[in-house]
Order: sequence, then C-alpha cells, then structure tokens
Amino acid sequence: MSAFDAAGFLEQFGSEAAQRGLQSHRLAETSAGPVMAWVPPRLEGVRYLSAGMHGDEPAGPLAALELLRGGQLDQGWIVCPALNPAGLVAGTRENAAGLDLNRDYLARMSQEVAAHAAWLETLPVPHAFLSLHEDWESSGFYFYEINLLADDPARAHGILAAVAPWFPPEPEASIDDHATREPGWIFHEAEADLPEHWPEAIFLAKRGCPISFTFETPSSADLAKRVSAHVAAFGAVADSTAIPAPI
Repeated sequence: MSAFDAAGFLEQFGSEAAQRGLQSHRLAETSAGPVMAWVPPRLEGVRYLSAGMHGDEPAGPLAALELLRGGQLDQGWIVCPALNPAGLVAGTRENAAGLDLNRDYLARMSQEVAAHAAWLETLPVPHAFLSLHEDWESSGFYFYEINLLADDPARAHGILAAVAPWFPPEPEASIDDHATREPGWIFHEAEADLPEHWPEAIFLAKRGCPISFTFETPSSADLAKRVSAHVAAFGAVADSTAIPAPI
C-alpha cells in the first residue's frame, strides 16, 4: 500500500470544506499533521461522520472527501475525516505511540482521542453517527449497528442493497467474535466488548447518540471499489427516513 499523503489530503479537504461553509477546528497535533474537524454553521439536528481511525484503512478518508465534493456533507454533518494522521502516513492500524485509538475512548491515553473526545463533549449529541472502517480479514462488506431507536430491518437491507454493486455481504456467521443477525449485519448492544476499552461508537452511544453505523469494507479489494462502497452505504443511511434530517 502506498503511503497516505495526510498533509495533502487535509489541504484538499479543508479547501473544499471552506468553500461549502464548514468551519474548521484543530483538535490535536501529531507528527504527521493535525487532527481536524469540520462543523456546519448550525448544530441543530446535527449528524456526525468519522473516518481514518485506523491508519491501514484509507478508503474511509477518501470516501469522506468524495462525499464532501458531492455535496452530501454540506449541511448538518460534523466531519472528522482523518482521526489518525500518523497511522495513515505509516500505514499502521495504531498511532505513532502504538495505541489503537478505537479502544481508547474511556481511558483516553492517546493525545488524539483525549482531544477528540473532550471536543465532542462540548457539542450537542448527534442525532446519528456513521464511521467508515475497513477489515483486512473480510471478503465482503459488513456493518455494525447500535440502535437505541425502534428496530428497522428494512434500513439494514437498504444499506446492503446499496453496496451490492461493489461487494456482497460478508458471508461469515461470526465476524470478530460477533454473531451476525443476517449476513453482513451485526446488531451490537450499546456496551463495549471489553468494558475498559471503548470504541468511538460506544462513547457516542453512552452520550445518548440514538443510532450509529460502522461500515467495514474488505481492505484487500480494489481501493476505488472500497471508496464507492462507503459512499453508497452513507447514501443509504443519510436518505433513510428513520435517520433524523438536519433542522
């Protein structure tokens, strides 16, 4: 995998975001560049998208940039597109200190998560959370759903149908020791697998975020297909009548 140009990516994202009226926030400094967030002018009914938590998962940041360029993040979305700049540059899951950021939202040992979580706590709880990830062990697409609202299997089916032109649902009945509800769909309780190691989605659920989806594309597949799959999955959720739209 070629090195991720974090500085160039953040410059492109920032330029596009500024043109679309999003406000930038510099959350933390790393050896590979800052952890940045972009926020709409109004936060009523806001939703939240993150990517780049793991440095060996570049499709998420690239999909976030494509969504921004396509006008899908113009209004009502907070965006953190590259939460682990040092990992992205190194192509490693962990940050420069060897920490998995997506297990750190309770202890907050890393500077990236300590700053990011503290900043999120200053904002209104988002109405929905989407997180873009990848999995080197999978052959198909799958997602985690944490849902404090009414159950809606049709929404899950819509996500899988949107991604179908690029990837089938992951066929395994157990993914990362999680039983699937249906192929490609993990319906996860709002509790961490390891109580002391909170992922970002658990942190958001504990704050009261009513629904979240963590999308996982197979990182061994073509990068362009992975980016397209994330964009399609985002569209399926963002267009869902079950997800509150910005006011």
